[in-house]
Amino acid sequence: MFLSVFDMFKVGIGPSSSHTMGPMVAAARFLNQMRASPFHFAGLRASLHGSLAFTGVGHATDRATILGLAGFTPGDYDADRAEAVLAQINETHEITVGGLPPLRFNPKTDMIFDYDHKLEGHANGMMLMATDAQGDVTLSETFYSIGGGFVMTEAELAAGKDTDEGAPVPFPFKSAAEMLEMAKASGKSIAQMKRDNEVSRNGEVHLRSGTKRLWQVMNDCINRGLATDGILPGGLSVKRRAKGIHDALIAERGLNQSAPHTINDWMSVYAMAVNEENAAGGQVVTAPTNGAAGVMPATLRYYLDHVPGASESHVEDFLLTAAAIGGLVKFNASISGAEAGCQAEVGSAAAMSAAGLCAVMGGTPEQIENAAEIALEHHLGMTCDPVKGLVQVPCIERNGLGAIKAVSAASLALRGDGTHLVPLDACIETMRQTGADMSEKYKETSLGGLAVNVPNC
Repeated sequence: MFLSVFDMFKVGIGPSSSHTMGPMVAAARFLNQMRASPFHFAGLRASLHGSLAFTGVGHATDRATILGLAGFTPGDYDADRAEAVLAQINETHEITVGGLPPLRFNPKTDMIFDYDHKLEGHANGMMLMATDAQGDVTLSETFYSIGGGFVMTEAELAAGKDTDEGAPVPFPFKSAAEMLEMAKASGKSIAQMKRDNEVSRNGEVHLRSGTKRLWQVMNDCINRGLATDGILPGGLSVKRRAKGIHDALIAERGLNQSAPHTINDWMSVYAMAVNEENAAGGQVVTAPTNGAAGVMPATLRYYLDHVPGASESHVEDFLLTAAAIGGLVKFNASISGAEAGCQAEVGSAAAMSAAGLCAVMGGTPEQIENAAEIALEHHLGMTCDPVKGLVQVPCIERNGLGAIKAVSAASLALRGDGTHLVPLDACIETMRQTGADMSEKYKETSLGGLAVNVPNC
């Protein structure tokens, strides 16, 4: 099994990898299908289903789909240009995109939120349609946004392409048990094995420059969040808090009056800064999703800023180790909140971050596996119940607590020798089963939990 570090960590935009980035990617793919088709098209239509319908407005799914159909992609998103294009589409009811004729599209009638018909392949389903001059559908495709910005067509999902292993790699572990066996037999660390896999596919230069950019985007996102205040969009009037907390922490430095637990505030504020940026539609890195994008940057920033002897030369090992664990979770369970609740998002992010931190602090493969298991185990059963469908409450603070759990899990694992009762594989399988048993109300539909017990206006 091979899932690249650049598949697990993607540069994109907020507020959601599955509800914003995924639909935008799907729309771009559909445009390519239209360009390759012999038919002449005159219009477009989109239909959102399942979780994409229920929380689509709060996650800006409609906006992302329209922008995707207008040629935008998450990796090179230009916010100012996007606003101008959206305004033009709303005024003219027409989309103009390269390689195709002008296409009729009225956002009020051609963007459909279908709450009644869930598509079979995944909770995040959408249909994109192209019409002729008479308004008849002449080309259609069903897409599933399966978490973390990954997108599959109905045919691809049915064919099992989401678990396609691709070309052989030197260390093709599909489970944590296999990962530990290969590490023992080879004498390599988890990061070294993951590095060998990456280099075998894309070369060392690509790996070095790519991981450097990932951390740069993560760290820039933290810094923007720490410097920005105001009210987050969406109607809940949630106030940005990261800047105020950070300013207070800076003011307390050197006073010799801070309690030891203040370090938790540092971890939380780094994560909250990222997730406030995400909620505002800013640039983030999926880690493994947008909703959980703050846990890993916060853990890594904690390591670099607060751990004696830390070095940026270890960032690549952190990311590679985290990606190895994230790949196991995605391959054997899920990283999608719509499929398995927030245990699959913040839980996975905490497990990945704990593993990465344990690795750069000298942990053995066994200790790293233990750290990941501790972090994931104590997120089992966590629901995804965003108030008003926005990635704000409880998501922003939850990332801060996820980072604290990740650091605690790594620390506990480093205090032992790696032996423990519950294997990571068993924990991942438990998460999968728990997600399957969880009521749909608690899987990113905003139909239960905090979403119905907190005033939405």
